[in-house]
Amino acid sequence: MDSINHRREDVSLPLEMEDGETAIARPSSSKLSLVILDKRELDRHCLAQCMAAHTKDFLILAFGSIEEWKQKREEYPPLSAILLNVGGKMVDDPAVSEQIKSLSSEFVSTPVIILSDSDDFAQIVKAIDCGAKGYIPATVSISVCMELIALSVAGGLFVPASALFAMRHLLQSSNSTTHPLAGIFTDRQAEVVAALRRGKANKIIAYELNLRESTVKVHVRNIMKKVKATNRTEVVFKLNDLFQNSIPA
Repeated sequence: MDSINHRREDVSLPLEMEDGETAIARPSSSKLSLVILDKRELDRHCLAQCMAAHTKDFLILAFGSIEEWKQKREEYPPLSAILLNVGGKMVDDPAVSEQIKSLSSEFVSTPVIILSDSDDFAQIVKAIDCGAKGYIPATVSISVCMELIALSVAGGLFVPASALFAMRHLLQSSNSTTHPLAGIFTDRQAEVVAALRRGKANKIIAYELNLRESTVKVHVRNIMKKVKATNRTEVVFKLNDLFQNSIPA
C-alpha cells in the first residue's frame, strides 16, 4: 500500500473542475500558464492531464473558451501560450479561422498554437496567415508537443516537416508558374491545375498535355478530392485561393 501511495504522489491531479474548466498543477510551483482551448470537455481534460505529466514549466489550464479563462485569469500565473485544439475541423472553416485571427490579434505578445488532426499544407498556410505562431499535428507525441510549445514561447515558429517538404518542392520547381502547388499535387496534376485555372476545357487540356480526355477527367476528380471541391467551378475557386496563399505574387 505504501508503494502505491508513493507512486500517486508524483501524478498531477486536477485542482479544480467546475463549469467545464480544469486546472492541473505540477508538484513544483509554476510561474507561467498554458491554456488549452477545446469545446470538447473530455478531450481537453485528457490532454491537460497528459501535458501536465510532461512539463514542470507551465501550469496547464483547460477551458472551453477564452471567455471562461478570462473570468478566472487573476487566479493563475501569467499566460505564456494558447493551444487551440481544432481537432478534425479545417482551419479554412470561417468559424475556425476567425477564432484564430481574434485570439492572435487580442493576445499579440502571446503565441497562439494550433493543434490539429490534419497536416494538410493548405491548412497550415492558412493557420499561419491567420496569425498562429505554430501548427502541431496530432500525430506527434506529448513530449514532442511540449517541446514545440516551448519553442513557440521562446519566440520560434513551428510547422510540420510536411509543409517544409512542400515548400522545398515549390522552390525546386523549374517553373513555379506551371507548378505553383507541387507540394500538394503530382507534376501532371499541377499541369492540369494550371490549365483549369486558365478556364480550359478537358478536351483542350488533353490535347495540350498529350493525354486522353478520360485521363484528364481522372486527374480533375483527384484534384477536386484534394481541395475538397464538389464541382468544377468550386475547384477553380479553391485553386485560385490556394495559389494566392502559397506563392507570393
